Amino acid sequence: MSLSFEDAAASLRDALADAGRGLVEREAMVELVALSAVAGEHLLVIGPPGTAKSEAVRRTARALGGSYFEYLLGRFTEPSEIFGPVDLRKLREGLVETETAGMLPEADVAFLDEVFLGSTAILNTLLGVLNERIFRRGHTRMKCPLRVCVGASNGLPEEESLAAFADRFLARIFVESVPDPRLEELLAGGASLWRDTEARTASLVSLDVLARAAQEADLAPVRPHLAHGLRTLRAAGIGLSDRRAVKVQRLIAAAAALAGRRVPGVADLWPLIYAVPTKEGQALAREVLRELLASTENPALAAAALEASAGPLARAQRIARAGREVLGGRPMDSAVEELSAWRLKLEGVAREMDAGFAPEAMPAELLALREEIRAALAGPADAVAEA
Repeated sequence: MSLSFEDAAASLRDALADAGRGLVEREAMVELVALSAVAGEHLLVIGPPGTAKSEAVRRTARALGGSYFEYLLGRFTEPSEIFGPVDLRKLREGLVETETAGMLPEADVAFLDEVFLGSTAILNTLLGVLNERIFRRGHTRMKCPLRVCVGASNGLPEEESLAAFADRFLARIFVESVPDPRLEELLAGGASLWRDTEARTASLVSLDVLARAAQEADLAPVRPHLAHGLRTLRAAGIGLSDRRAVKVQRLIAAAAALAGRRVPGVADLWPLIYAVPTKEGQALAREVLRELLASTENPALAAAALEASAGPLARAQRIARAGREVLGGRPMDSAVEELSAWRLKLEGVAREMDAGFAPEAMPAELLALREEIRAALAGPADAVAEA
């Protein structure tokens, strides 16, 4: 099946929007899984237990299509639990081969929780899968279809050997429990996850089209800006290894492809933040790169772009999307309570616009949306007053 670049970008954008719905404060994580899959890189998620890490990855895997493998590693996890058991029939013939059906070597998307608890045998085998997409064990040698592996842990490892393994995960995101002001959204979103609802899905074809576009992207125009960003980070004491500095270009190209752009520009530099290895380093990087990332914009990965840059265009994009969703959710009946609740949500969106942008600096999209909200508020307000 042939698919155009534009259709592939739109398909994946729609699927990600559905995957992130109901996952409060995890939208950026959903988007980073997709970004890493298009870039052919891997993502490390650091955060406490019970913060919906696995649910976010599962939903993204369904959105992307393809086969999915998930496992919780422990100190006593055997390699066969991850890669498959030894084929006993071949063993009788003196060959040590592995039955990989349904296991990680045949997965398109993989999630390994508590990834640093794996044994040396598991981690050494994983290195080959992550780096080369080749599974080697005994007499078995096979090419893996893996697009992205997401590793999760409660914290970064301190052991030098584990730190070297962790460095194979180019992108990193640090998650926390949902803050108090968003607890109502957490409860409502969590309850919505219990219901089986149809969600749009993309396909591996869409993923491959975008991955190919990212690989073929001309990065020459954006390289001077990236080099400037790397020098700024070094001056602030944030060092990226040469390998990470080179490979972050793949994330930048993937970000552009997901945004529907064949040529990456300054608006696509924001993944540089996620290539910084530590939470403290990422926070400092946001500050020192604020000017460079001010023009950040990505309609497909709005939450991740906003979290990386806090740039005005990215922030405007998120507010516009939230406002459109609220406008589209107007209650059909005239119940006073429902109309009042809907009105409060619209007022909240309007307040966020006013707090984030001066009238003369408000983007045209937000100006138009604010006028629609003003008109919508006038109608429901009158109806509630008459009731």
